[in-house]
Amino acid sequence: GLNFIDLMVRQGNIDNPPKTPLVPGFECSGIVEALGDSVKGFEIGDRVMAFVNYNAWAEVVCTPVEFIYKIPDDMSFSEAAAFPMNFVTAYMMLFEVANLREGMSVLVHSAGGGVGQAVAQLCSTVPNVTVFGTASSFKHEAIKDSVTHLFDRNADYVQEVKRISADGVDIVLDCLCGENTGKGLSLLKPLGTYILYGSSNMVTGETKSFFSFAKSWWQVEKVNPIKLYEENKVIAGFSLLNLLFKQNRGGLIKSVIDKLLDLYNSKKIKPVVDSLWALEEV
Repeated sequence: GLNFIDLMVRQGNIDNPPKTPLVPGFECSGIVEALGDSVKGFEIGDRVMAFVNYNAWAEVVCTPVEFIYKIPDDMSFSEAAAFPMNFVTAYMMLFEVANLREGMSVLVHSAGGGVGQAVAQLCSTVPNVTVFGTASSFKHEAIKDSVTHLFDRNADYVQEVKRISADGVDIVLDCLCGENTGKGLSLLKPLGTYILYGSSNMVTGETKSFFSFAKSWWQVEKVNPIKLYEENKVIAGFSLLNLLFKQNRGGLIKSVIDKLLDLYNSKKIKPVVDSLWALEEV
């Protein structure tokens, strides 16, 4: 799978970028070729998808068994490679962190991206959830059916949301960071949850620019804890890679994958594969 985080790695825009030479990639699908001595539950020849802490873009990949999941019979390898990262991120933010329930409203930035599309699909599995999305205008035609209200990412979406829902939204999912933080918090209803899960505004141009990175962070409004208390608002952060590889929550992630595969098998969600590339073209 090719995700936004891979572009950030490529541009050097992450904490502690790995030393080169490097094989990038955090998720993949394929066929089991060999097993460790104590591995149970899998056999050579099984069709699987997996999380990998780098090294996914390779012909042969080695990863601990806790990060491997069997693929349903009718899921293609390309769908499976596009599935774990986006859908687990979206599911955990909506249901584990923000406690999405019937009748709630969600604002998602980058609605045309992998996580944005997964969020829209998962919201459609809960009755009467309203999804507000922002995206670049050239993506609107492709995604207009998946969100309730779609806005141009450069428009004044705060006013647009308030025009439709005067008291704001229950959940804001923000992968942009920077100047959007204050706007997102201002849109939250009481007991609403604002989740920061990425930082796509920090990637500019071909190469790493420390100054654009620093400037973006300076635009983040300082969050005042007393104000959160007075306004009954929740602010949260979410990093799937840290949960997996630094905080040892593989068991929790596996239970989420099981729920997602149930939704896939009942045809309620389906990964969106934008395009396929030969490895030498990556």
